[in-house]
Amino acid sequence: MMISIKAALSGAALFSLGVLAGNLDIAAGKAQEAGPTENIGIGITKLGVVPEESMIRQIGIDGYFLQLRIATLEPGGQVARHQHDTRPGLVYTLEGSWIEGRPDGEREYPAGEGIALVEDADADHWFFNRGDEPVKVLICDLGLAG
Repeated sequence: MMISIKAALSGAALFSLGVLAGNLDIAAGKAQEAGPTENIGIGITKLGVVPEESMIRQIGIDGYFLQLRIATLEPGGQVARHQHDTRPGLVYTLEGSWIEGRPDGEREYPAGEGIALVEDADADHWFFNRGDEPVKVLICDLGLAG
């Protein structure tokens, strides 16, 4: 009889832990879908800018400039959730490896993979550096003038 009570208690304890763990996973998943709300540990170096006036003359785009930058994301750093509905861009990982988060999941972008991250009209994302080394990326995108 004592064994049955222990088994029942152990089963109940395992069930409770399973429910708790499941609830924590659900909460973590929801937090991940929301993405971070602030930038932490990021530095930006501008390499060049095609000014708004030239964009107007060359291709008729008013209100934007074209820029080339290097961003460095320190270990443990993050880039806040943002969209690109009016500002397309391309991002290439030069050094390290970082994680892009989107509402539907995550993808890793390691250096040397030969793939650029495309920031098109559907891009709604954020980034993390979960590694031990800084991540450096090359960014070519449109900036808002004014």
